[in-house]
Amino acid sequence: MNIHDLNLSPSLSEGLDAMRFEKATPIQEQAIPVIRGGKDLIACAQTGTGKTAAYLIPVIDKMVRENKRGQTKALVLVPTRELALQVDQSVEALSYFTEIGSIAVFGGGDGVDFERQRRAMDNGAEVVVATPGRLISILKASSKGKYFSHLEYLILDEADRMLDMGFHQDILTIISFLPNERQNLLFSATMPPNIRKLAKEIMHNPSEISLSIAKPAEKIKQSAYAVLPEQKDKLLDTLLSNTQYQSIIIFCSTKSSTSKLGSRMKKKGYSVASFSSDIEQGDRERIMLDFKSRMLNMLVGTDILARGIDVDGIELVVNYDLPSDADDYVHRIGRTARAERDGTAITFVEPRDMRKFSRIYDMVDKRIALETVPSEIGEAIEFRLDEKRGPSNGKSSSSNNRRFSGPKSNRSQNKKRPPSADGRSNS
Repeated sequence: MNIHDLNLSPSLSEGLDAMRFEKATPIQEQAIPVIRGGKDLIACAQTGTGKTAAYLIPVIDKMVRENKRGQTKALVLVPTRELALQVDQSVEALSYFTEIGSIAVFGGGDGVDFERQRRAMDNGAEVVVATPGRLISILKASSKGKYFSHLEYLILDEADRMLDMGFHQDILTIISFLPNERQNLLFSATMPPNIRKLAKEIMHNPSEISLSIAKPAEKIKQSAYAVLPEQKDKLLDTLLSNTQYQSIIIFCSTKSSTSKLGSRMKKKGYSVASFSSDIEQGDRERIMLDFKSRMLNMLVGTDILARGIDVDGIELVVNYDLPSDADDYVHRIGRTARAERDGTAITFVEPRDMRKFSRIYDMVDKRIALETVPSEIGEAIEFRLDEKRGPSNGKSSSSNNRRFSGPKSNRSQNKKRPPSADGRSNS
């Protein structure tokens, strides 16, 4: 569907044209009519599908048509400061040719930031994008009903992540400050039981949309290497030396390993920065701007980078450490192949992580190519998954359906070359 088939207001259409926004994504095509119809909505779609625009477009369109300035009509709750800033930037871009205003409300700063954000809310921004903790602080410091007496929309973006971070009660506390008559929109990449519980608590007969729950985008080329811990650095060097990727994210499991690997890659001559919750908020914002503008071409980070980081054109994601579960795997590799582009995701799997990797492997329907390290790295380890899982993709290779074995010598037929960047459409 062409986005202009939705008959949007002229000023919003002008903003979409300036953004070169033409074709609606599947989640936008399905969600926008439901939101316009006034129904509560539960939408489950994987990362990178355009779900932010799916709720912002109809919300902004209605605000423009009603032309009521200085009243907060929409509250968007998000799990992180980074996502709050990105959603706020999306509002600004979409509403550039309108008079709609927005404010991002998040913690991490000093008292000056708190007062600035509270004053902005006092002035009546039409869209408030907030993390739960900071918003509660502002609401409790003000009279009840001060900010949201005209509210029409409550939007929970990345609701699963908010619940994972322990914000369930905070969300209910915020709702106690809102009018009972409102439209509730819940967007989530996964649909665990706690999301269902929250929906029952706050929604009224919601419509549901589900698109490819917890599955990686089809255009991500996924591969995994069985490695010993001491082989990981050398394998990473080999993979990167044989490619021409211009935008790379490397995920580590801990802040200390993130800092250590970031320093190592910087010594190797890469334009790189480390990214974790230990980095000050202002520095994190600067790093993201540099990464978006390609002043940096590599980020080494924890799972804080896995959600809510909206950067187009990321070509390669490397899981230097295996993520904790299948959902985190999907969110990590979902940083690439956004907006229907191609992307590559490479995962390092140590022997101790094989059982955990087996669950991820099954979850993505065995669409991960199982590789052995090149001979120059050292002794190779084979993937040997549980026999009960069966052969991958109908292939009968016995190396893919038995338990993990120890080191063995490389054989010529098992040598795998690093993936090539040739022919990538988003380079």
